[in-house]
Amino acid sequence: MTESGDRGCQASTDRYTVISADCHAGADLLDYRPYLERAHHEAFDAWAATYVNPYEDLLTDSADRNWNSDRRLAELEADGIVAEVVFPNTIPPFFPSASLMAPAPTPEEFGRRWAGLRAHNRWLADFCAAAPGRRAGVAQILLNDVEEAVREVRWAKSAGLTGGILLPGTPPGSGLPELHSRTYDPLWAVCAELDVPVNHHAGSASPPLGDEPSARAVFMVETTWFSHRALWHLIFGGAFHRHPGLRLVLTEQGSGWIPGVLDMLDYYHGRLVAASARAATAEAKFGVGLGELMGSPPSEVWRDNCFVGASFMRPHEVPLRHRIGLEKVMWGSDYPHDEGTYPHTREGLRAAYAGVERGEVAAMVGGNAARVYGFDLGLLDPIAGRVGPTVAEVGEPLGEVPEGATSPVFAKGASVRVW
Repeated sequence: MTESGDRGCQASTDRYTVISADCHAGADLLDYRPYLERAHHEAFDAWAATYVNPYEDLLTDSADRNWNSDRRLAELEADGIVAEVVFPNTIPPFFPSASLMAPAPTPEEFGRRWAGLRAHNRWLADFCAAAPGRRAGVAQILLNDVEEAVREVRWAKSAGLTGGILLPGTPPGSGLPELHSRTYDPLWAVCAELDVPVNHHAGSASPPLGDEPSARAVFMVETTWFSHRALWHLIFGGAFHRHPGLRLVLTEQGSGWIPGVLDMLDYYHGRLVAASARAATAEAKFGVGLGELMGSPPSEVWRDNCFVGASFMRPHEVPLRHRIGLEKVMWGSDYPHDEGTYPHTREGLRAAYAGVERGEVAAMVGGNAARVYGFDLGLLDPIAGRVGPTVAEVGEPLGEVPEGATSPVFAKGASVRVW
């Protein structure tokens, strides 16, 4: 972290320095080839020749937002954003779909899938280097081979991918140990040692739901819950207790759920600690010893180790900011996704933060992300002084939803606040 990351995130007296803690990028399919080990080139050529991209947004003229560095910088600046945390988006080599959504590979698939993710990570390092200090790239790993994952974490740190790593989900039926397993201790240890953030993004932890038309609706309802599971798995598995320097970021999963879930987790933690002390609780029959393994209450773990990438934070979530932890909230635009705020980020910030004290807005829209991901505000503040949204503009309540806006921040009823 830089010293400037500890300051408020305000470019001047009248503009905010906005850092999106949730953006997505990736190479065009064939452009991954130079980043693959030579041994995989022939197999890649055969695979790419028959692969049919299932995503409409990756087939349109706007698809190059994912890899066109100049276009991306220009559009983000026009939207008031000066830096970004970069999650994956396009199809890496040998994957059936975007890696966030792809199921865990079988043992037979693992070698090629791993080569594909390594190619993405190396492309991403170059992509971030094309805009020094403006992009924090998130490296991808697989959990099938923990030792390989540890080596990739060390490489990513040395390559300047300051966004940390993307933690895959382990949904029921994946064949992988669940995230509470001590199998992953070497991974937590290296991330704590190197101060590498562990990011868990929505969409990556849901089990297959079948091909029925209703499956997509069920997915939308359940996907964030499956992503939330990483929080209690790591807490109850004792990962933070054994590795107190470990940092977890939960991204694009909403934020309003956090206070209630922490209350619930504290309740169960208290019952299990009592069970460990052989007090008369219903959990005493199976909870003896668990309290010592888990360590501190979940709310304290959240306070000390966890953050939320609150993509396009919605107005009804904002009043919970102090219960969540003001220093924990990192706003994100989700560029270039349709549900993101681009090209209406200024209006999205107004919808969420109008009437909120300036220092609090500054922390949520950039200061916290600068601290977590090591952005240098000394570099970014002058840029924001030119392109950032003004304090007065964000403070003005949004009266009308911009035409064509598709982000949930503008959904009907989203502007209702309970203070």
